Amino acid sequence: MENELHFGAKPEIFRRAQDLRKELTPAEKLLWRNLRGRRFMGLKFRRQHPVSHFIADFYCHEKKLVIEIDGGIHNLPEVKERDEGRTEELIDLGLIVIRFTNEEIEKDMVGVLKKLKSVLTPALS
Repeated sequence: MENELHFGAKPEIFRRAQDLRKELTPAEKLLWRNLRGRRFMGLKFRRQHPVSHFIADFYCHEKKLVIEIDGGIHNLPEVKERDEGRTEELIDLGLIVIRFTNEEIEKDMVGVLKKLKSVLTPALS
């Protein structure tokens, strides 16, 4: 499982991911413009990528990094709790998970990219 790209994701997850790729949020579009085509640190990122029974907003397999973008609904207690469980499950798969809000992406892309670089830099070697 260590080298598996999708961690056993089922066909229905792939179908949902394909639909989500057609409907990116404005924040997702903005971040994708900065990640796609190895524009960020020469790393390949995938958008709306199936991982186990989840769909990661963005995923870099080389660095085992999941990037999640949270809208306002993620401030609700029950959604926060679900997000925490999801994060723990992804970490248990050996992945690094980083979360940004829509506002962070839309208002401070330089800061977002700087934070991503700081998370990835120790992993580079």
